[in-house]
Amino acid sequence: MELSLLLEYGWVLLVLILLEGILAADNALVLAIMVKNLPEDQRKKALFYGLAGAFVFRFASLFVISFLIDVWQVQAIGSLYLLFMAGNHIIRKVWFNKDESVEKKAERKKVGAAGFWGTVVKVEVADIAFAVDSILAAVALAVTLPNTPIANIGGLDGGKFIVILTGGLIGVIIMRFAATIFVKLLHKRPGLEIAAFLIVGWVGIKLAVYTLSHPALAVLPEEFAESTTWKITFYTVLILIALAGWFLSDKKEDSEMEEMI
Repeated sequence: MELSLLLEYGWVLLVLILLEGILAADNALVLAIMVKNLPEDQRKKALFYGLAGAFVFRFASLFVISFLIDVWQVQAIGSLYLLFMAGNHIIRKVWFNKDESVEKKAERKKVGAAGFWGTVVKVEVADIAFAVDSILAAVALAVTLPNTPIANIGGLDGGKFIVILTGGLIGVIIMRFAATIFVKLLHKRPGLEIAAFLIVGWVGIKLAVYTLSHPALAVLPEEFAESTTWKITFYTVLILIALAGWFLSDKKEDSEMEEMI
């Protein structure tokens, strides 16, 4: 595989991992609250079964999506969903829950006490909901990557399938093992949460551009979605959003966070 192709795929994978990490912080806290009422020895088991199911679901759903991704109606629905998810979160965060911390939000979503297997089912359902968001964002990011010499997996180029699946699985791992790091990061730089959802919205626009370039619609030239100009524009705006989220958010002290963890 050519160096330029490896660099482009590596860059997309890095963006996916960082985006998954920020989004996984909230998700991990919600899961932790769900299993909180179980005995300590059952908590890890419930999370393990839930996350094992998440691995299986992500692979299966990506395999199905790989056959549907070239259908413009599916692309349009995915784009609208990402834009809705981003807009809904940002509106609630800015106008309705401006001072609500990540921890308070997790408590607000707390699920009532249930038996072990009942809790496992709830964790599975939550994992599936989280997976839909991350898989759609990953597909939207990777779909315009150049094809690779790797054989197709499902209906998708093998290289694209691998980078999407890898990003999604790393997101699951982050949600289970590294969420505390991202929770602390979000506490120090709360603007990153809004930036992450702005990026999700921007990724939704990317998928919308890909949809409008579909030969069945031809609203935009077919080659535009994969053009160098659009790719440079997309990643420039993405980086500017991330930098704005970092530098424009008020930095908080570690001491307050240490009391929460």
